[in-house]
Amino acid sequence: MSASGPEQEDATATAAVAPEVPPQPLLRTLAPLLRGLERPVRSWLDSRRKYPLSMMQRAELEGLADDLRRQAETLDVEKPLLVVMLMGGTGVGKSTLLNALAGGPIAQASFTRPTTRDPVVYFHHSVKSERLDPALRLCRLVQHDRAGLEQKVIVDTPDVDSNDLSNRDKLVALLPVADIVLYVGSQEKYHDRIVWDLFKQQRQRRAFAFVLNKWDRCLTGESGIRPDEDLLADLKAEGFQNPLLFRTTAQLWLDAAKAHPGSGPPPRPADLPEGEQFALLRSWLELGLTKLEIEAVKARGVGQLLAQVVRVAEANRPPDFTAEAEKVKTAWEATLADEADVQADVLVGTLEPYQTEVEHHFSVEDQQRFRGLMAAYLRVTTRLRYAGSGLRDRIPLAGLKGKLLGGKVDTPVEWNLGAFVQECARTAGERVLDQRTAALINRLLVDAESKGFALTLLSEPANAAGRLDWRDKVTRAVIDALAEVERQATNPTGFRRALRGTLTVAANTLPEIALVATVGTLLWNFFVPTPSITPDMFQMLLVVLIPLVVIVAVHLLILLLLPIRWPTIRAEFRRQLGDRMATELGRAYLAIPGEVAGAIREERKQVDGLVAETKEVENWLTERQQAAHVGELYGK
Repeated sequence: MSASGPEQEDATATAAVAPEVPPQPLLRTLAPLLRGLERPVRSWLDSRRKYPLSMMQRAELEGLADDLRRQAETLDVEKPLLVVMLMGGTGVGKSTLLNALAGGPIAQASFTRPTTRDPVVYFHHSVKSERLDPALRLCRLVQHDRAGLEQKVIVDTPDVDSNDLSNRDKLVALLPVADIVLYVGSQEKYHDRIVWDLFKQQRQRRAFAFVLNKWDRCLTGESGIRPDEDLLADLKAEGFQNPLLFRTTAQLWLDAAKAHPGSGPPPRPADLPEGEQFALLRSWLELGLTKLEIEAVKARGVGQLLAQVVRVAEANRPPDFTAEAEKVKTAWEATLADEADVQADVLVGTLEPYQTEVEHHFSVEDQQRFRGLMAAYLRVTTRLRYAGSGLRDRIPLAGLKGKLLGGKVDTPVEWNLGAFVQECARTAGERVLDQRTAALINRLLVDAESKGFALTLLSEPANAAGRLDWRDKVTRAVIDALAEVERQATNPTGFRRALRGTLTVAANTLPEIALVATVGTLLWNFFVPTPSITPDMFQMLLVVLIPLVVIVAVHLLILLLLPIRWPTIRAEFRRQLGDRMATELGRAYLAIPGEVAGAIREERKQVDGLVAETKEVENWLTERQQAAHVGELYGK
């Protein structure tokens, strides 16, 4: 499609612009592809995400989604319209060029004051005006019956460098409608600053072809460089590797058309300068821009849109926090272990004033394994030993909070350790643990930030974990820990289990054996050797004293070998409670970084999927555009 060589003949030009491959459907396939890309972009915007979007990012993605939808609607037509817009400075001959293409005067042209004020839209009569862009409907509409221009709309625009600034505003308002901009210049005005700056702004958004009009006046300048060569060098500097440049003398072709009677094509003017290419330009517009090229040009804007979608998606792709999540989890494990120790100390301290009651409870539970004389002896001694115990099952709740850290509680007849522990844990929560929860969350977030994990991502789930019913969890942990200590005390394992079983058997049998033996001895002494002798008081007391001594001896062994004392209970209780609090805190908090990182990874995969799908459509589109040979219309 190159038109740069001045020596090309019209016949050769006509053959050069003929399509090399048969037209194939492009836009009707591209439209559903764009709708398919719009859906993940909309989902990205509308779904609740772990990794949030800023207001500017949302606005950018919203604009892309709208552009994808609009492009899909625009392209989903059987015969798309190609808008070719003429752009240039005052006096370069844009209107004359349009009149020559039309074969007669349809656009205003003046030699005294050459300027175009009102845009002129030149389109086929089969195209209903409703199909035109709303911006074009406000222009002067001129219809024609040229079959070769059936799908092309040619627009003559106001002069860019006009003293009337409203003319420039009209052009700027129309440019977004253009598919191809026909940059028109002359020897005097092909690189004016205003027109050139506007071209540079639009060169990567629109397709551009170039016309050097008034070719009959073009002369080699003082530098020895022809205007067309100078313009081609400037265009290559702007990224056009093989720019499409037509050298025309539109006025001669218009004069020939005016002098030619009838409706056929006007004859070739006889006095055309060497290298004049108006016929090539007309042939390119009518024959070179086939349906394949039209669809490729229309789709070129889609290619830029797809590249923008990829660029924005990659720029806004959520980062991968997997490594940071592992670091945060490790840091949180240490912090939560420290917090569990502190909370365990607080809870153990809450029970400290009631160590006697706890010992009492454990002693009573431990006594369930004893029978007979030992059980009776232990019931009596336990009542005497723990006569002042304050642990009861109906503890007055109103005065508990003020008495937990040292005061005594009324002592009804029966007591229940579970209810007491529950109240202790609840009071500890109200006094200390509730405040520590807020401080703990702040410490965790600071740890996370130091490891590179954004605070905004963890604040919500961490605060949600802090709002759990921790009093209930603490109460359950205290009760479970105390129950485990009690289980270990009453059902030891290993050597202690054997020792406990031995002492239990001894405690349940030796007192009775001692009693039977003492009574039997006394009866033997009374009846057999000297039946007439009556036992004295001391001998009668031996029936009680000997079993009692055995009971006391066995009890002392139990107290020495398997003691139930608060220090022993406290140490094991503290360890069990610390482990349970660490487990509860870990269950609530440690999974948060991994869950957030996992959710963000899924969001990242969705964005990667969008990028992959967009690139697939982009590559498919690039292949189709390469087959259409429209690359020279675009700068790099």
